[in-house]
Amino acid sequence: MGTDTHSAAVERTAIKKVSVRLVPFVALMFFVNYLDRTAISFAEPNGMGADLALTAAQFGFASGIFFLGYIVLEVPSNMALHRFGARRWLARIMVSWGIVSLLFTWVSSTGQLYGLRFLLGVAEAGFFPGAILFLSQWVPARHRTKILGLFYLAQPLTTVFGAPLAGWLIGRHGMFGLEGWRVMFLFVSLPAIVLGIVAYFYLIDRPADAKWLTTAERDWLTAELAAENAQKTGHEGKHAKGDLKRAFGSARVWVLALVYFGFVYGLYALAFFLPTIISGFQEQYDTTFSVMDKAWITAIPYLPAAVVLFFWTRHATRHGTRTWHVAGPAVVGGLSIPLALYMGSPTATIAVITVTACAIFAALPVFWSFPSRFLTGAAAAAGIALINTAGNIAGFAAGYITGWLKDWTGAYYAPLYLVGFFMLLSAVLMVRLAARDHTAEPAPGTDRQPMEAHR
Repeated sequence: MGTDTHSAAVERTAIKKVSVRLVPFVALMFFVNYLDRTAISFAEPNGMGADLALTAAQFGFASGIFFLGYIVLEVPSNMALHRFGARRWLARIMVSWGIVSLLFTWVSSTGQLYGLRFLLGVAEAGFFPGAILFLSQWVPARHRTKILGLFYLAQPLTTVFGAPLAGWLIGRHGMFGLEGWRVMFLFVSLPAIVLGIVAYFYLIDRPADAKWLTTAERDWLTAELAAENAQKTGHEGKHAKGDLKRAFGSARVWVLALVYFGFVYGLYALAFFLPTIISGFQEQYDTTFSVMDKAWITAIPYLPAAVVLFFWTRHATRHGTRTWHVAGPAVVGGLSIPLALYMGSPTATIAVITVTACAIFAALPVFWSFPSRFLTGAAAAAGIALINTAGNIAGFAAGYITGWLKDWTGAYYAPLYLVGFFMLLSAVLMVRLAARDHTAEPAPGTDRQPMEAHR
């Protein structure tokens, strides 16, 4: 009894230290990462679109081509992180993308915009799956949903704080002789370079090297993670022998990639076009918004989304992660987003979009606890990168198709219906995947690894 009590105390303090020392810093990296990749959405309706004479389709292509660049080096980047360690590789990625992002300050043509967006994707390749892999290697499975939930808070909070920040920077029109949107690109890029340098000295690749853990905490984390990896290796070896080919040959990895595609399609359709939709309220509802008004309205859906994300992941951690923790929000998001088309005021439209944002962000961190249940080592690096590659394809498709359909139809009806379709498809695939898997769901508080089946 005394041994169990001591072990529980060591577990509690070890997880708390990881939550305090690593998660906030990696989340800050993600905050800057997401702000840099979506800064174009604030720039377009606030001067860049007019200065570069962009159509909706051109803006959508510029938004989406980022993801094609990301795809080029996604899997190789994550394999390099597995080989060289997160400290070096994530730091290198941040400095690289910060430099490329800085160049947007002086973009002067559509062709240059396309080229820089592509290079930004190449520079950022591997950051997000690398961060997911890094955090997954620090905590056992039973704590992973909570840790990833805390990390994922950075994404909605990027818009909560980033949209007003972008609006304020755009309002500095004339600083250094630059248009306001160029000032914004200048100042949102520099933190990536600084954080990348700091990350090289701050991050630690594995618990065994963490001096801020006690000997007992290091030993407990190392033993727990080793036992977990051994269990995954022994369970359905065709999925988890650390073999790159096994990850690419896993049907579950591919289905999860399709599930993720649907969520990310919805995420980036909103991220890239919500500021533009809000600008359209002025003509649609005969009203006027300042740059800061539009920034604050853009931020509105994301604060409730952050709150829902936090409590949803806590519920999943406390009661055991189930299929419905992912499929349920997918259904809510898929049904709510088309409703935004039929609201009669900006307030009602934003309220419905808020429901969609809450659904997307509730599901995403819970979703990422699934791949590490049956993949380890190189297979985990490749599998997570492959799933995220599907998300990057969705990011490209969401930007380009949304803009193209808007130009073709003259409205956002068809694009938002398509968002709803893909999110409902994610729900169906998640349920079907669970139904095909005959292993039991992990009970609350356990660390069993098989993909669950909640029937």
